[in-house]
Amino acid sequence: MKKVLIISTSLRSGSNSEILAKEAARGALDAKNDVEFISLKDKDIRFCKGCLACQVNHKCVIKDDMETLINKVKEAEIIIYATPIYYYEMSGLMKTFLDRCNPLYGLDNRFKDIYLIATCADENKEALDRAINGLGGWIECFEGVAFKGAVYGVGINDAKDASNHGGTMQEAYSLGKNV
Repeated sequence: MKKVLIISTSLRSGSNSEILAKEAARGALDAKNDVEFISLKDKDIRFCKGCLACQVNHKCVIKDDMETLINKVKEAEIIIYATPIYYYEMSGLMKTFLDRCNPLYGLDNRFKDIYLIATCADENKEALDRAINGLGGWIECFEGVAFKGAVYGVGINDAKDASNHGGTMQEAYSLGKNV
C-alpha cells in the first residue's frame, strides 16, 4: 500500500482536471492505496515572499494553509497534481503552491514519484509541454524524485466535459490504479 496524495489546483468546483483527478483517486483506492484528495480552491495560499527563511529553518514565515499542506506533501510517497492549462501553462494556483513548497528543499521527503493530470481545449498533447517542463523544474530540486507520467486531457473545453471523454477517464483511472 502506498500513500498517494492527489492535489487539484483548479479554482472551479467540478472542473475537468478535478473530474480526472477524482477518477485517478478512484483507481488508486481500488488498488488498495492510502489516498488523500485535496482541492486547493478554498485554501488560503499566499505568494512566496522570496525571503528564503525556509532554507534555514524549513518553515515558511507566512501563516496560511500551506503549513498543513506542506506536511501532507512531505509524508506522501506519490503525488498526482491536476491542473487546467491556461495559456499553455499550469494554473497560477499550482505554480504558487509549488513555490510555497520551498521549505521541503533539502529535507528527507517521502515523495519519489510525481504525476500530472492536465486538461485543455487544445487538441494537441504538446499544449501540456510547458506545464510538464515547469513541474519538471520543481522535481529537479529534490533528490531521487522523478516525473512518472501524465494524463493528457486534450480537447476538453466545456465545463464538466471530461466525463464525456471515456478514453481520458480510463487513462486517469489507470494512472491511479497503477501508481
